[in-house]
Amino acid sequence: MLIQGGCHCGNISFDFTWEPEPTEIPARACGCSFCVKHGGVWTSNPAGALRVTVQDPSLDPGYFFGTGTGRFHVCSRCGVVPLVTCELEDRTYAVVNVNSFGNVDRSLLRQVPASFEGEDIDARLARRKRNWIGDVRFSTPAGDMAA
Repeated sequence: MLIQGGCHCGNISFDFTWEPEPTEIPARACGCSFCVKHGGVWTSNPAGALRVTVQDPSLDPGYFFGTGTGRFHVCSRCGVVPLVTCELEDRTYAVVNVNSFGNVDRSLLRQVPASFEGEDIDARLARRKRNWIGDVRFSTPAGDMAA
C-alpha cells in the first residue's frame, strides 16, 4: 500500500510504502503534552519505506524536547507535524502521524494510547531502531538531500 500524507500546506509531504498490504494500521496516541496538543498519533512499519519531500527546508527547522533524540518536523507555515525522525548509527528512522494521511480509509486505523514516561534513553533508542521505519529518504524539489 502506498500511503500519501503531509502537512496542511504541502510544504512537507511523504510517500510511505507499507508492505505487505495492511489489514489494519496500528496508531499510537502518545500522551505527552506536545503530541496531545499537536494531534500526534504515530505509526510505523519497520519493513516499509518512507520518501519525504520538503518544498522549503527553512519552514521545517525541527523541534526537539525531552531527551532531544527525536526531531519533530513541524511545518512553520501551517503548524502540522507529519513525522518524527531519529538519527541512530548514521541511519534515519521515522514514524508518521496518521492524522496527516491523505488517502487512507480511517477504518483501517487501530488507535491505542501510548506512554513512554519512565523509559530511559537506551530503551527508547532501542525501541525506535526496532520498530520505526528504517528506510527513510529526504528530498527537495531542487535536488536530493538523502538522509
